[in-house]
Amino acid sequence: MLFGASAVAGDELRQENLAIAEGLKRRKAGLLDELIVRYQHRLLRYLLFLTGHRETAEDLFQEVWMRVLLRGDQFNGKARFETWLFAIARNLTIDLQRKRTLHSLDELIEGIGDDDRAMTFEMAASDPTPFDHVSNLEEREKIAAVLLKMDTLHREVLVLRFYEEMSLDEIAKVTKTPLSTVKSRLYRGLEAIKPKLGDAARRFEEAA
Repeated sequence: MLFGASAVAGDELRQENLAIAEGLKRRKAGLLDELIVRYQHRLLRYLLFLTGHRETAEDLFQEVWMRVLLRGDQFNGKARFETWLFAIARNLTIDLQRKRTLHSLDELIEGIGDDDRAMTFEMAASDPTPFDHVSNLEEREKIAAVLLKMDTLHREVLVLRFYEEMSLDEIAKVTKTPLSTVKSRLYRGLEAIKPKLGDAARRFEEAA
């Protein structure tokens, strides 16, 4: 397989991304399936948090991989593949808003009922997130519920930072916003969840 079980760092990570770029360009047999297996849980979780609606997230999930298939030659391997992948997911979400004549990312979750917000976000994943190490199932469900009630832009930064362990620079690339804006959203997001999450909020802050 192209991917190892553990995270690859430094030169090996750069070589891996270049290999993915070359494989997508040549439409290497089996590569797309391998990428889907590796990233499916993380990508769907991001879309669930971004949209707040499972059916919408699942539809977008399919569109993202179709876009990867059709435009894979646009990935040059200079950035991490997941940064490019999540940027595609975000762009498709914004495209969906425009089709629905919405004016901002925040508006995507307006009108969602309580039943939709109560969806389960716990999905099996190949690698545990930082939250898996420091919190139990009940606490993780509480965190997800609190995040869903936040405004979308601040929630997105928290999800990318703590669930996906992206650097602030990577988040800036995904969201196409200045680094200073990412830092501001992270800070304001942490401040917003402190009163509701107690110790869990402190762990958020320590991990930042």
